[in-house]
This record gives sequence, C-alpha cells and structure tokens, in this order.
Amino acid sequence: MRLARFSLNDSPRYAFVQTDEADGKDYLVELDGHPLSGGQVTPTGNRYPLDADGIRLLSPVIPSKVYGLAKNYEAHAQFMHEAGHSEIAHAPENMVIFTKPSTSVIGPDDPIVYPACSKDMNFEPEVAVVMGRIAKNVSVENAMDYVLGFTCVNDVTLRDLQGLDPTWTRAKGFDTSCPLGPWIVMRDDLNWRDAKISFTLNGEDVPMASGTTANLIHGIPEQIAAISSFSTLLPGDVIMTGTPNASGHLDPGDEAIVHVEGIGSLRNVIVRA
Repeated sequence: MRLARFSLNDSPRYAFVQTDEADGKDYLVELDGHPLSGGQVTPTGNRYPLDADGIRLLSPVIPSKVYGLAKNYEAHAQFMHEAGHSEIAHAPENMVIFTKPSTSVIGPDDPIVYPACSKDMNFEPEVAVVMGRIAKNVSVENAMDYVLGFTCVNDVTLRDLQGLDPTWTRAKGFDTSCPLGPWIVMRDDLNWRDAKISFTLNGEDVPMASGTTANLIHGIPEQIAAISSFSTLLPGDVIMTGTPNASGHLDPGDEAIVHVEGIGSLRNVIVRA
C-alpha cells in the first residue's frame, strides 16, 4: 500500500495510491482524515489521476524532526576519505547522527535552492524511514513495530561547508535540503533489508551512487533503537538511513532523481538562490 500527501488546487489532502488494472495508471484515492493522527481514515469516494489538472504531490510528511546517519556504508566512508572530505579511511564503529530541521523538507518536483554561501552542492540518495508511533527507548527487537513505512530521500549536502561546521548545521540543514517522496510505502510492503537504491542526473544513471540497504553497517532497527534512546520520535518523524556509495556535485539546472526499488522515484531540479 502507498500513502501520499497531495494538493488539489492548493488544498493539502491525503490519499492511497492505487494502480487501476484497466489502464495501468496510478490514481489518488482521497482520504477524509490525517493518517498519522491515530484516528480512522476512510476514502471520500473521490479519485484523481496523478496527472490531473490542479494535482501536485507534496512531501508525504512534514516531520517534527529529521535524523540522518553519516558514513553508514563502508563504500561511502571510503569514498569520502579518498575524495579528501574525511580523515577516516573506514566507517566509524559508532553511529554518526545528525539532524535536519523541518524547514529543510520539500516534496517531489519542488526546487532545491542552491544557497549563495556554497559552491559545492552534493546529492546523496537514500532510503528514509517514516515513524508511525511515538517511540522512546524502544528495543532493537521491537523497533520495526513503530515504523509506518518508507520513502525516498535526497540528503542534499553543501560539501564545502561541511568541513567548516563541526555540527554540519549549514551543510545539512539549509532550506530545501531534504526532498522526500513521492509517497510512503507501508512497512510490510517493502523489502527494507535489501532495498536497491540508484540515482540519475540529467537523465543519466550514476552507477557510483547505487547500492542496497543490505550493506548498511547499522541496520534500520538499530538506528531506531539508538535514536529513541535519547530523543522521542513522533509519528511522521524521518530517519535518513545513509547513502550507499559515492556522492556527486550538483549545479543549477540539474535534474536529480532518487530511485528506490519498491518505492518509486523522487525528482527535483536545482535552482540558484
């Protein structure tokens, strides 16, 4: 099952995304409530084609906070070292956790704004976890019970500022640095232990950016347990699980698309501030 947040003539709404067997197209089946509110939601009876006039997909959630895992794949840690961005040649033993504010979140087809303070914007395609229940001090064994589902994320990073800020506040937290979408695939509908990640830039596949969550150093249940040990995770909060391999440079005008097998594709275009 897929859950989307969309705008109809600038009015935000929620919907299930269903494929019509007759024409093979995806449709938005509108819901009458907020799926993360804890109450029951039911279809309104309205159905819209994804490409209908006045329809626009939004970020599937507006989280209260976003956490991310850095260097959570050995291949990415080695790339960062070889590129001169890290003194550490291998992935660290302990989790490296950072945050992005809710104001960094944008949705599919929204522009990523290149700040004037940077000259080196990078893409980082990843799988994102969306929490479905309040989670505090949860165990690794029970962590997945608190997950609503998964979506695509581009952990856009200002690489030249990353070395200047020890907490990566500007490098990771600038406005539009956290595209999410196109929708949420429910927890049990994705092989999250081996989700294939890829990336295309201006229509061309970028093989060096591809990978699979099977190679995560700290798995998704471990991430949830660790983060919930110091921070209460709320419904709709997001965890970016890590980028699997090399990242790369973005310029104004570039089209960046994150692909996750079993979820879909997240497209954004870079614009100058």
